[in-house]
Amino acid sequence: MSDAITISLQEAEALSNKVLTHNGFSQTHADAITRSVMAAQRDECHSHGLYRLIGCVQTALNDGVDTQAEPTITDQATSVVKVNANKGCSLLSFERGKPYLIEKARHNGIAALAINNSFHFSALWPEVEALSAEGLVALAMTPSHAFVAPAGGTSPLFGTNPIAFSWPRPGKTPYTFDFATSVVARGEIELHRRAGKSIPEGWAMDDEGNSTTDPVAALAGAMLPFGSYKGSALSTMVELLAGPLIGDLLGHETQAANAEKTGKPFHGELIIAMSPEAFLGKGAEGHLNHAEVLFESILGQGARLPSQRRFEARERSQVNGITFPQVLYDELKALASS
Repeated sequence: MSDAITISLQEAEALSNKVLTHNGFSQTHADAITRSVMAAQRDECHSHGLYRLIGCVQTALNDGVDTQAEPTITDQATSVVKVNANKGCSLLSFERGKPYLIEKARHNGIAALAINNSFHFSALWPEVEALSAEGLVALAMTPSHAFVAPAGGTSPLFGTNPIAFSWPRPGKTPYTFDFATSVVARGEIELHRRAGKSIPEGWAMDDEGNSTTDPVAALAGAMLPFGSYKGSALSTMVELLAGPLIGDLLGHETQAANAEKTGKPFHGELIIAMSPEAFLGKGAEGHLNHAEVLFESILGQGARLPSQRRFEARERSQVNGITFPQVLYDELKALASS
């Protein structure tokens, strides 16, 4: 990577924390956000790493997130816990609700955590992996603002609407995937714009409904769902499960924060956790071992498992630190001191 800088994980963590607290985020919010962006940066998921701090700060300046909000927890039902983020970042709400979700899942076999009224920007895999690290199977989803046209349409309606899943593998890294139901995460288009690079054909349309490779035109137009009607249907499912089902908004009913301070970037997230031990009792270990047959068969064909590259990147970063563009480092340093 030309014009890049390499720093230690500890230096990057301190920089993230300083950027956030210097720009009004409470220490608890700064810590939760830092844990998320550092996990992504460490695993070389650049679109959800330190780069996202710029958006967090801008959102705060545009009144799109309450930097001091304290989440409110409600024991909604036997297998449901709800957390009202009170217009704060979703990450602190997840961390506060997680112990209740784990307890309910272990007791009942399956449980759900609904986060409402939250500003959400982060990758979902750190959340589902936090649950698979506890021996639980986890699924998470959230809508975002209207960026994606439905299959056959030409105007933004859906969010990028990611889905994440993590399956615990005792003694091994979990089986995890996290992907937008759009062809690509919006952050990838933004990174292409920042780098002055074209995007591949088939990612997006311009504001007149024409296919484009210009990231600026793509951001002003509409992204496309992956897999045409299949991705469009999955995106609709995310809208419903993490919207009306938990008493929150549909993606197109929210708007990103803006300089006029009229944006409404608050929406919901749904996380589901399942306990193999509760489902299977004494047979849980045997059935988890049986699942390994599938993973070994995938690898046996020369294919790779989702997140395999990410886990390899994690090992590199823990030894060598993280490498990212010098220009981003300079922007973050400025945000931490301006």
